[in-house]
Amino acid sequence: MNLDAIPQSTRVRIARLLAVAADGIQIVAVPAFFSGAASPLNDALDLVVGVTLVLLLGWHVAFLPTFLTELVPFVDIFPTWTAAVFFVTRGGKREGGPT
Repeated sequence: MNLDAIPQSTRVRIARLLAVAADGIQIVAVPAFFSGAASPLNDALDLVVGVTLVLLLGWHVAFLPTFLTELVPFVDIFPTWTAAVFFVTRGGKREGGPT
């Protein structure tokens, strides 16, 4: 599927929903993600979310500290993906990002 065919506003909406869903899963399912970086479920979820967000929104420096923060036990309960996506998409269209 060609992501360029999806309008930017739709990609932003999908990215925001994905970030909220991922953070919600990590908050609600705390026991499954309790061990932070040692949890393969947590790592898999964060990897899939990170790659998908970069594909949807393009690379942004805010995604790197977010991904690293998600590896820290107990800190990954804070909605870092949601914060990063809203930070990246706060002003509408970015220069250098996907059109």
